[in-house]
Amino acid sequence: MGASFSALFIDQDGVSSSSPYLGDLPESCVASIIQHLDPPEICKLAKLNRAFSAASWADFVWESKLPPNYHILVHKILGFMPQNLGKRDIYTRLCRPNTFDGGTKKVWLHKSTGGVCMSISSKGLQITGIDDRRYWNHIPTNESRFHSIAYLRQIWWFEVNGEVEFPFPVGTYSVFFRLQLGRAWGFGRGICDPEQVHGWDIKPVRFQLWTSGDKHSTWECSLSEAGKWFHYHVGDFNVENPSSSTKIKLSMSQIDCTHTKGGLCLDSVVICPSAFRERLEHKGFLKCTQPCCHMLHSI
Repeated sequence: MGASFSALFIDQDGVSSSSPYLGDLPESCVASIIQHLDPPEICKLAKLNRAFSAASWADFVWESKLPPNYHILVHKILGFMPQNLGKRDIYTRLCRPNTFDGGTKKVWLHKSTGGVCMSISSKGLQITGIDDRRYWNHIPTNESRFHSIAYLRQIWWFEVNGEVEFPFPVGTYSVFFRLQLGRAWGFGRGICDPEQVHGWDIKPVRFQLWTSGDKHSTWECSLSEAGKWFHYHVGDFNVENPSSSTKIKLSMSQIDCTHTKGGLCLDSVVICPSAFRERLEHKGFLKCTQPCCHMLHSI
């Protein structure tokens, strides 16, 4: 885009004309133009010249990119409202994975869209039998944002519960469990041992989601394809009031005690704008959209 702008002020012989060039544009005019671009595009154009660089720091440009309730988000995540930071600095800071709730949760803005995303670690979930090493182990790995996952060796009663209360901006959000069949080994990315995988082909896993207003949805989905991380869709929820926190509860269970199941890695719960589901599906990371998966009910 910058090249196209520059071309407007260069004649056919490649020599700049005497007409005004990009550097002559008023900073306020440049800022009014670039506020309609995505944040990565704004940062690229800031490298063109001083006028674009200065305009890229205008508060009104970045306030339009921040979630409308960003003041509440900053207080929730950082615990205070920075006094000397411009809106671009606040946007940059919120785009980083910000850890809270004792290190069990991370939240960040998607750099291009400004959408709020969250991840809840396995240590931030209630897992049946997690303290008994005969059933579960915590494994350090670089395949997780939290550098640790929970690995299920074998169990009869499989149940994982979680909840979160957070001031999500207005919009529709999707909830996923990030899972892998087969043991992930330490810090070797992509190394997986499927030897202990068993029991998941007998009965499907039930995924449930409860949201504010007593809304409840239930899905059943079979876990499959060892050796690859997938996002298993739990459900969606809507946020209409960004001034108050939205509370959601979620669960994943397979409690048929006629057989054991094991060989499962649990990384985290992921919450993101529902528009991102298409990206996950395009990359082959999405599960629970196949014919083998079905919704039991939604209230």
